[in-house]
Amino acid sequence: MCRVVEGEVLDVAADIRIGSPTFGKWTSVILSAEKHNEIYIPPGFAHGFIVLSEAAQFLYKCGDFYRREDEHGVAWNDPDLGINWRISTPILSERDKLAPRLSEISSELLPVYRQK
Repeated sequence: MCRVVEGEVLDVAADIRIGSPTFGKWTSVILSAEKHNEIYIPPGFAHGFIVLSEAAQFLYKCGDFYRREDEHGVAWNDPDLGINWRISTPILSERDKLAPRLSEISSELLPVYRQK
């Protein structure tokens, strides 16, 4: 679960599960402290957000213990995903500046879609 307790963010989830009928598709929602809304990002989805207000406090709950070696990224401006971030020149962390396109990520690192 993700939510904002101060400010406002655009929160994005992209399906990166190999074999998924929605692979490479994304959705977004504006989360705000004022609305008290939340979003659940299921396993197998890439997750990112951009702060829309002067400041924001963003809270999220993981489904397992955090392990730095499990953390990977996808280029924010990957043309294959085509995410509308509503901004052309964001301020990025060094890690995010170096993130590869989804097509450049080894399939061994991507989750596999399992139909139920």
